[in-house]
Amino acid sequence: MYVLDGNALGTTAAEAVKRRAPLEVTQPDSVVVSIGYPLTDNVYALTQRGIDFRPPIPSPAPTTPRAGADDFLAFITGTVRPWVRDSVFPSVKFTRDALYGHSFGGLFVVYALLQKPLGFDTFLAASPSLFWEGGRMLGMVTDALGDGNSNGTTPLPSPPGLSTSGNYPLPAVVISYGSVEQFPVRRRRETEAAFQARKRSIMVRFNNSMTVNCHDLYDRIKGSGNKVREVMLKEYAGQEHSSVAASAITDGFEYFIDW
Repeated sequence: MYVLDGNALGTTAAEAVKRRAPLEVTQPDSVVVSIGYPLTDNVYALTQRGIDFRPPIPSPAPTTPRAGADDFLAFITGTVRPWVRDSVFPSVKFTRDALYGHSFGGLFVVYALLQKPLGFDTFLAASPSLFWEGGRMLGMVTDALGDGNSNGTTPLPSPPGLSTSGNYPLPAVVISYGSVEQFPVRRRRETEAAFQARKRSIMVRFNNSMTVNCHDLYDRIKGSGNKVREVMLKEYAGQEHSSVAASAITDGFEYFIDW
C-alpha cells in the first residue's frame, strides 16, 4: 500500500498491518510504502505537497503554486514502484497495490483514478479536498465518469489486459470522511464563542462541504457503470478531519487485503 503524506501517516499504516496480523492468521504479507519528504518541524510538507498533489486545472490555466500531480503520479508509478519491486524486494512477487491519500492527498487519489485507473488495484480517498478550486475535480469526474445519470464525455485511459498492479481489469474505490467535518459539534469544554469561531474557520478552510462532496463523488463513480469494479462510501461518526485519517487507513488496509 502506497501512503501519501508518509511523515504523518506512514507509521500509522504500518501499525495497522502489524496489529491485524496476530488476529488474522491468513493475512497475506504486505508492504507499506510511505512517501514523505525531508524531515522538518512539521509532519506535513505543506509547500511541496501543495505542488505534488495539485491536479492541473483544465481552464483557466493555474497560477501558483504549480500543478505537479502528473509529475508526482509518474514518479510513484515509474520510479518508486519499480525501485520497491526491483531493488528493495527483488525476490518478492507483488500481486496488487493500493494508493491511500488524505485531504489534499485524497484529492490526488481521485485524480490518479481518472488518469491511471489501472495503475492501482484499490484507490483509498480519505476526506478528499473536493472543494478545491470551486469543485473542479467533481467536474473532471463528471467528464470522465458521468454525473451518476449519464456517461462521461472523456473516456478513461484503458490499456488492454489486467491492472498493472492487480488481478482485476477494473479498480476498486473507497471514499471516507468524518461526520463532524461538515457538521461540527460543540466540544465538552468549548465556549459557545469558541465553537462558533471554529465553525467559521472550518467554513473558510474546507468550504463546509465534506459530506455533500463525498456523497456527490460516490454517486458519480457508482453511476459510471463498468468503469470501476466497486465503490464504497464510509462515514466515521464523531470524527473530524484529522482523526479520520488514521481510521481510514486501518479500514482501507483491511478492505484492500480482504479482496
